[in-house]
Amino acid sequence: MTRRTALKGALLTIATLVLPGLAAAQAPATPTLKIIVGYPAGATSDTLARLVGEHMAGTLKQTVIVENKPGAGGRIANELVKAAPADGSTLLMTPIATMGIFPHSYAGQLRYDPFKDFAPVAHLADFQVGLGVATSVPAKTVAEYVAWVKSNPQKNGFYGSAAPGSIPHFFGVMFGRTAGLELTHVPYKGTAAAMQALAGQEITALSTVVADIRTLVQADRARLLAVAGDKRDPALPSVPTFRELGYDLVATPWYALFAPAGTPPAALERLSKAALAAVTDPALNKRMVEMGIEPTGHGPDRLGQILKADHERWGAVIKASGFKPAE
Repeated sequence: MTRRTALKGALLTIATLVLPGLAAAQAPATPTLKIIVGYPAGATSDTLARLVGEHMAGTLKQTVIVENKPGAGGRIANELVKAAPADGSTLLMTPIATMGIFPHSYAGQLRYDPFKDFAPVAHLADFQVGLGVATSVPAKTVAEYVAWVKSNPQKNGFYGSAAPGSIPHFFGVMFGRTAGLELTHVPYKGTAAAMQALAGQEITALSTVVADIRTLVQADRARLLAVAGDKRDPALPSVPTFRELGYDLVATPWYALFAPAGTPPAALERLSKAALAAVTDPALNKRMVEMGIEPTGHGPDRLGQILKADHERWGAVIKASGFKPAE
């Protein structure tokens, strides 16, 4: 062995010993990133996870897969991510419900804590809820609907939602309190059943995710009286916001990404940047708007603030509703 060969071998050995941390920082900790979704394929959260995940794969130069783990309204997925390795290899895509609603509506039953068991990664999108009515209802405005309910509350004071304990359910509670109405909630088993009930005039009013009722409204099979966002829905620009009508009602549900608590800050930063790059991409932005959700793009700190505020706000609403879960 020549002196030059020996020196070269020694330098390679030193590099192997001294620089593994640098190599690890430049490459993903694991070859695959999993995004867990607590809802079935085709749900909005699933579609959003796949769109964002595909973009993140290109940014991270890493394989990204979406795994659907439906059940218990999304709670099963939360439990799985809570128990996953905190190494940047697993993310949870979830709407506000599992983090801001269920800790109150299922108090004492949850096997996770939204603040202790998860690390915020990225706030991806907002979506809207609103009040829809059947075409048989004579009211064409919120004021007319309120007057119609008050004229015969025993007959007219019912509203439906796609599920008990959901955002639309509790938004209906908020609306009733604000409008001075005694409304009775009628839960359905899913969005399809609720929409069919409204279109078939089985129920006269529905508190609903706006994206879900759009098709019925555009086909003149239901009317949307108002939406609860800060601004009007771009697909239904003639429908006012509650605030425009003088009702102090703003409810902005959201979708976000979380990681298991204890995930290293460097990994969280890397994942957050990739997720935010996805929702600010013009093509993906356009696709999200078409889906009925509004891209946001807030980082971990802002997501943490939003979660805390919504957790407190919805907690008061749920307590006032007297809701008790059936399960």
